[in-house]
Amino acid sequence: MAGPLQGVTVIELAGIGPGPFAGMMLADMGARVIRIDRIPSPGGGSALEGLMRNDSIVDRGRESIAVNMKDPRGIEMVLALVERADILIEGFRPGVTEKLGLGPDDCHARNPRLVYGRMTGWGQTGPLANAAGHDLNYIALSGALHAMGPQDRPPAPPLNLVGDYGGGGMLLALGVVAALLEARTSGQGQLVDAAMTDGAAVLMAAQYGLMAKGHWGDARESNFLDGSAHFYGNYECADGRFVSIGSIEPQFYRQLLEKCEISDPHFLQQWERGEWPALKAKLAALLRTRSRDAWCALLEGSDVCFAPVLAMSEAPQHPHNRARGTFVAPGGVVQPAPAPRFGRTPSELPPPAPVIGRDSVALLRSLGLSDGDIAALRDAGAVYGPGGAA
Repeated sequence: MAGPLQGVTVIELAGIGPGPFAGMMLADMGARVIRIDRIPSPGGGSALEGLMRNDSIVDRGRESIAVNMKDPRGIEMVLALVERADILIEGFRPGVTEKLGLGPDDCHARNPRLVYGRMTGWGQTGPLANAAGHDLNYIALSGALHAMGPQDRPPAPPLNLVGDYGGGGMLLALGVVAALLEARTSGQGQLVDAAMTDGAAVLMAAQYGLMAKGHWGDARESNFLDGSAHFYGNYECADGRFVSIGSIEPQFYRQLLEKCEISDPHFLQQWERGEWPALKAKLAALLRTRSRDAWCALLEGSDVCFAPVLAMSEAPQHPHNRARGTFVAPGGVVQPAPAPRFGRTPSELPPPAPVIGRDSVALLRSLGLSDGDIAALRDAGAVYGPGGAA
């Protein structure tokens, strides 16, 4: 593997949502990520388990060892791997890994330099710490969800981007890399408590800053970045497709008026909030007069701050994305390429996700276990490999 994290070893206790996304980010940047998988149930697991596990993209770039987490021998195998690792990430509710014998104290006893990253929705402390939840709940508590969507409808869920990924997995990945940098100076690991409620709140820093200055209100669709302003929003075209306009700065706004041949003097009052509803209706009517492609021909690449609203099936084919290699399709599976990009230590696309337990034998051998030891662990149900054998 190439990338700036080459030489870093990460233990990932398999889960769903932000933990695997953090693991993907670390693997994309060159880290060796060893995922500790549960031994599959004979029936193949629940439908939800199959839905949430993305075998080719979010779980790419891992090695996989499958162990019985209820068997002390399986836990011992994990701890033996921890001894050689730099980072461990887990996404269980508070206290679960302690009950398994894989809590921070257990791991630091074996490896004092280990960075132990914990990913939860509510955090390790607080009155909600042990409650169940999902992305939508966590961003609701941060103030982020309330700000999204039209004012005459309930807040619009922003997929699972703000909690799970932006405020969760990204926060965890940054946190463990920062702690690893410190550990290489101090020689001591530490606990990283990454909570999606915290992360979603951090993502709202600019909005809280604007509110403190009196430039942002709590009412949904009443602020310049939430769809209220005519110069910042999405508009339907004649063909039923959409374009995005983001002409905030005055020089960009002037170019919008010039290129669209808008001469109505009311449009000169860009920041008069009382004019926004009427101006938005007028701009919407204008943009419905041409197809999306026609508006692209006129506005794309200019300083209007314009882009077509592309479907997921369209985005990989856009000339800009193609030129940059933003998407790749190994084995015919379209997926985002690793990001960000590094000039001296570029990342490479990691291989697809492994079959559960694919690397069990190799990893156990690397710990010094003989084939007889591995067979005994397999027969006892402590470990698992492809075909049911480690």
